[in-house]
Amino acid sequence: MNILITGGNGQLARCIMDIFTAKECALGKLDKIYYHTKMISTDKSSLDITCFENIKRCFTSLKPHIVINTAAYTYVDGCESNIALAYQVNALGAKNLAIACEAIKAKLIHLSTDYIFDGKSKVPYKEFDFPNPINIYGKSKYLGEEYVKQFCSRYFIIRTGWLYGYHKKNFVKTIIKTAKEKKYLEVIDDQTGNPTNAEDLAYHILKLALTDAYGIYHCTGNGECSWYDFAKEITKYANINCMIHPIHSCNYKSIAKRPAYSALDNIILKYSIGDNMRNWKVALKDFIHHLSL
Repeated sequence: MNILITGGNGQLARCIMDIFTAKECALGKLDKIYYHTKMISTDKSSLDITCFENIKRCFTSLKPHIVINTAAYTYVDGCESNIALAYQVNALGAKNLAIACEAIKAKLIHLSTDYIFDGKSKVPYKEFDFPNPINIYGKSKYLGEEYVKQFCSRYFIIRTGWLYGYHKKNFVKTIIKTAKEKKYLEVIDDQTGNPTNAEDLAYHILKLALTDAYGIYHCTGNGECSWYDFAKEITKYANINCMIHPIHSCNYKSIAKRPAYSALDNIILKYSIGDNMRNWKVALKDFIHHLSL
């Protein structure tokens, strides 16, 4: 079996490769089929998903059975001023992969986001709740979801949020670095979501990949918090003495609107392969324990 990953330089793709290489992670061992599987990681230089002809040539050469699409333009504020690029990567790229996967009967695992929701809910969003994105990033990712559903019959759409991992920049690493330097931070306290350990997400992706339980899934850390709560736990587990002050998002300079509430409920995951995503505090503590500070 051949698995192809797009967006290979990103934190999730690199985490998937780490787990695949080790054949296990904190949540357990991978299925034995992965001992006889080849995984190929591609980035923009080797596979530009915005070019359909490039995808066709790549698929003809590598003949993937499963494609995991982690490639995306995720700079939320940047999407507001680079609208064409956001739709080209997040929507058209997903469409191209969906068409190409359907042509060779490959499974497509497409990563999406909590930002497809408007944030007006008071309870965690379920997979069947109606999306209503309020920024270009969310709108382009939602259109990508629609293209995947339209053009591919063997798809998994996996929505996640507030992701952090051992590779690349993320909120956890930024808070640790800044807290050590400044000893005083101001962090938004009126936006709520689910911190998600990339290791936990990667494990569930690789479990779903072996099934035919196609559809839309939410896959985030269990439990919810604000960015302020998140930052407080980060400094506690990293044993950093830093004063953190809560501020409202209106006091934070941002081009794009953010949903005030984007927590997700992993209900479909729970009733398919099982929801083994750890509580966000448990997963965060373990992450920081293994992070080179």
